[in-house]
Amino acid sequence: MLNYVVHLVGACLFSFGVIYDYTYVIVPTTVVPIMSAYGGKFKFLTFWDAILQALYFILCLVIDVVGWERQKGGSSIWICALRDYIFTVFAFPVALFVSATFWGLYAVDRELVLPKVLDPYFPVWLNHIMHTFITVFAIFEMLTSYRAYTTKTKGLIGLLLFQLTYLSWMHFVYYKSGLWVYNVFNVLNIPQRIAFLVVSILTGFFFYFVGENLNSMIWPNEESHGTLRQLLKSQWQNI
Repeated sequence: MLNYVVHLVGACLFSFGVIYDYTYVIVPTTVVPIMSAYGGKFKFLTFWDAILQALYFILCLVIDVVGWERQKGGSSIWICALRDYIFTVFAFPVALFVSATFWGLYAVDRELVLPKVLDPYFPVWLNHIMHTFITVFAIFEMLTSYRAYTTKTKGLIGLLLFQLTYLSWMHFVYYKSGLWVYNVFNVLNIPQRIAFLVVSILTGFFFYFVGENLNSMIWPNEESHGTLRQLLKSQWQNI
């Protein structure tokens, strides 16, 4: 029941955050030019992640309500496997990466990620939904439910493709607008930018391993319990 509550609150919280940010957070070009540059809200990894979290918890909620996890075989296995893949490969490591990099850079110099001039437009509560609660709910999800991991190779390749897709999109935005999505790139030269991006990718991998190890520590015997869990594990081995 606690896990169902996590799914319900997470689905509502992140859906509301995405809708509010997209609809009501409108920053004049004269204040921060990048905010209205090419790509709109979709140029920010934070917005990508908030959408990812919202979709993940909505999917979990649908599975809870329909009862697919309690069914044996058929389409229920695929939908549960998809849920587990989204969480383990994308939702968990990306959430921790966004929180860690945002608050890490914020502690060094907030102007690199959230300039003070945005305070009248970007409320504090929304900032915490986008940059704090994403990790809080990822950890709640990890604590309240077991998720089957695919092989490390398949998991890391999936995460790498996600990272490269966003980085390519970020550079395309720069090509179209002449502006970097994040101010931190304005203070780095080319070698430093390359190093920053490589470290960012490796940090994402690190959080993937954090999630995998936490999952094993919290649920050490879960893989051997229940038909659905065994089917999920064998499903990953056959993909």
